[in-house]
Amino acid sequence: MNNACIALDELGVKYEMKVSSAHRSPERTHQLVAQAERDGAAVFIAGAGMAAHLPGVVASLTTKPVIGVPLAGSPLQGHDALLAIVQMPPGIPVATVAISGARNAGILAAQMIALADPAVAARLSESRVKMADGVVERSKKVERSSR
Repeated sequence: MNNACIALDELGVKYEMKVSSAHRSPERTHQLVAQAERDGAAVFIAGAGMAAHLPGVVASLTTKPVIGVPLAGSPLQGHDALLAIVQMPPGIPVATVAISGARNAGILAAQMIALADPAVAARLSESRVKMADGVVERSKKVERSSR
């Protein structure tokens, strides 16, 4: 999940990271979601492996967007978590990124926040330009011609 924090840091988006479990600490999960809402959280990112119930539980406790990150922490290498997260019942959606896709979760959260924050939107645009420039630079290192 550290890659979500890195992406949010790069985009200048404030966040808090906490650890909780839908199964092992359900009361803590409820308290953390309630406190985050009181503190003004706009989006939740929840990473989970195996049965991966945390994103769904968080989504059941808030009307804010929830992004689920399936984690590869089982013999099934995250496929179990991916299926658990994408199979939410109607009315309780969870956006889902790739297995171990925490970086994209951070970027997606920033995109959601950018809908109401022009400064974040501008930083996202700058980030896209830098990515494109990086592709050109990497290409220059390997370009060849058979002329």
